[in-house]
Amino acid sequence: MKKNVLIIGAGGVAQVVAHKCAQNSDVLGDIHIASRTVDKCRKIVESVREKKSLKTEVKLEAHALDALDVEATKALIVSTGSQIVINVGSAFVNMSVLRACMDTGVAYMDTAIHEEPNKICETPPWYGNYEWKRAAECKEKGITAILGVGFDPGVVNAYARLAKDEYFDKITDVDIVDINAGNHGKYFATNFDPEINFREFTGVVYSWQKGAWQTNRMFEVGKEFDLPVVGKRQAYMTGHDEVHSLSKNMDGADVRFWMGFGDHYINVFTVLKNLGLLSEQPVKTAEGLEVVPLKVVKAVLPDPASLAPGYEGKTCIGDFVKGLKDGREREVFIYNVADHRQAYEEVGSQGISYTAGVPPVAAAMLIASGEWDVRQMANVEELPPRPFLDILNRIGLPTRIKDEQGDRPLSFS
Repeated sequence: MKKNVLIIGAGGVAQVVAHKCAQNSDVLGDIHIASRTVDKCRKIVESVREKKSLKTEVKLEAHALDALDVEATKALIVSTGSQIVINVGSAFVNMSVLRACMDTGVAYMDTAIHEEPNKICETPPWYGNYEWKRAAECKEKGITAILGVGFDPGVVNAYARLAKDEYFDKITDVDIVDINAGNHGKYFATNFDPEINFREFTGVVYSWQKGAWQTNRMFEVGKEFDLPVVGKRQAYMTGHDEVHSLSKNMDGADVRFWMGFGDHYINVFTVLKNLGLLSEQPVKTAEGLEVVPLKVVKAVLPDPASLAPGYEGKTCIGDFVKGLKDGREREVFIYNVADHRQAYEEVGSQGISYTAGVPPVAAAMLIASGEWDVRQMANVEELPPRPFLDILNRIGLPTRIKDEQGDRPLSFS
């Protein structure tokens, strides 16, 4: 049964979501895109039409919306007849959008954990501070709310669940590795919202090891990984959303997240941080103006969506999983490789946006079919991974595995 979709947000990820919803409009219904800046929504609509992405003719409309306004969001959900809300706006709006979905009885999903603008790196598990507090109400009302269904978090959670179900009797370690081996040609830029990007790296690095939360400083723990396609890359242990749900759902396994950084990024980041320019706390200028340093930095950096036309290279993101199978130790690497140039040619966005934007559309298709319409709140690893990964194989993010049998694609049909 078709279900109308409301996309909240108008950045690079939202553009991917809109194109993929359009490409699968035979499964999904009308497509509505909403943001504070309605012109950005209109440009996405134009892009979808220019690339002739619509598989079948459905409504494709742009709307102005302040997603922090719960009543306005509820009114838009009702007026558009939306039954699935894909929230790819700022992480600051998650709880407001979730509230609107719960009050109107429609399905909700997002791609990142909720954050408060004046708080960074709260006490773990992060989901426990906000989203999970609404789990009982979602279940009581029969609301499907799928948390963190981008790539990481999201697909990597499904990889961990697949490994748990099919490749191990007991898992001891899950190491999620995110390497962007692409080049955008700018002196310095972030691949998604600079404010959210920097906030990830200015706080404590949390990992789940030895049955407890462990803490480190950013760039304190580094490791070289030898990966398919992109080769040997240096990555650093980093705090990240999926660690906070997998710590609960992987039966005691150690869970760590690693992200690749080059020396140039680290140097610029370090200077900005040491100067206080990555602070989320307001300061006053000599002229008496109150500004937030982090927002100033965001304002002067390139819009991540603007990177797409010149982006070259590939990403490699996946899970190294260790454990026991039939009494023997084993390790598998379940992963995806995406290409920036191919992403731009298909949907007009770079590869980072592509990997984040395709998975929520696969989830929406599973809600429409009923397979993931679970009528409660769930993180991705709490849902059956095969139907999700099967759709991703078909719509642009194929899964591969590397183990003792070699490196090969995985089929889920």
